[in-house]
Amino acid sequence: MACEQNIAPDCFANLENVFPMRSDGLRATPEKCLQCMHKTTCLKNAMARKQGLDVRSEMIDRAYRHGVIGFFQRWSQKKSIHHLKKEDEK
Repeated sequence: MACEQNIAPDCFANLENVFPMRSDGLRATPEKCLQCMHKTTCLKNAMARKQGLDVRSEMIDRAYRHGVIGFFQRWSQKKSIHHLKKEDEK
């Protein structure tokens, strides 16, 4: 899966390829993606899609479980994500 100059690879902006869930429950960019010249725009585009909202929701839940944010902050952020998902459906 070589990254050529101006041609985005087939995996471009596919969140499960560019930011997959590892066995430890965290997400990380694979080494092959770090070598790609499209890595920044690829990840930004992937996170801007519905799946990206799901990742943000995962991050909020993780922060809540570890005591980084409180109940009301979690509720507010999850509500915002829910509204963004509803807007995307329209």
